[in-house]
Amino acid sequence: MASAANVSHKAILPVAGRPMIARVIDALAATPRIGRIVISIETPGILTGLELNHAVDFLPPAAGPSASVMEALRALGTPLLVTTADHALLRPEWIDAFLDSVDAQCDMAAAVAMEADIARDVPGTKRTMIRLADGAFSGCNLFLFRTPASIGVVQLWQRIEQERKRPLRMARLLGISTLLRYVTDGLTRAALCARVGSLSQASVRLVALPDGRAAVDVDKPADLLLVESLLRPPSE
Repeated sequence: MASAANVSHKAILPVAGRPMIARVIDALAATPRIGRIVISIETPGILTGLELNHAVDFLPPAAGPSASVMEALRALGTPLLVTTADHALLRPEWIDAFLDSVDAQCDMAAAVAMEADIARDVPGTKRTMIRLADGAFSGCNLFLFRTPASIGVVQLWQRIEQERKRPLRMARLLGISTLLRYVTDGLTRAALCARVGSLSQASVRLVALPDGRAAVDVDKPADLLLVESLLRPPSE
């Protein structure tokens, strides 16, 4: 995507005339419950000269997403809201809906959009779906690490990343019974969260957002066209 747009980093890809990461920062800054905004990026200088409109700090990334989140947790503590630079449609009301849905017993939460809501709000789009017994959903690139116990979820994530090329080891890590329930359409969201919680020693939740557009990020040219069409004023 960066090469096609002739920019050095995907984060500064122009989306409807504005760098993608600037749109994400706008949404975060417009959410009263968000305080400090920190960007994990290897070259902060690429943002020089961009109209970000809000104060930001920087944190060097680690080797991969899970390691970068771990470094952010160590440096910034909890609660920590994490999103991605390609979430160009991110809106303050989605962030608020997400935070409002996380209860006081939850250590870590991830936002998702249900398949029916995605089909209603962005018909025709192709998103990666996880199909469980109580409905299919797609991730929304929005995560809350609410308490220090959420570090256990990141540690589990790192272990899964390490085994991603060894399916049998990954299966043993997740548990054969969980995988069997998944392939036989018997695994629910609650059961999946319970299993992840058991492995990570943390309370984990999947939070379904009401707007299917929250599942749209910019990963390929078709996504860029879709996002720009959604950002275009109705009169155009």
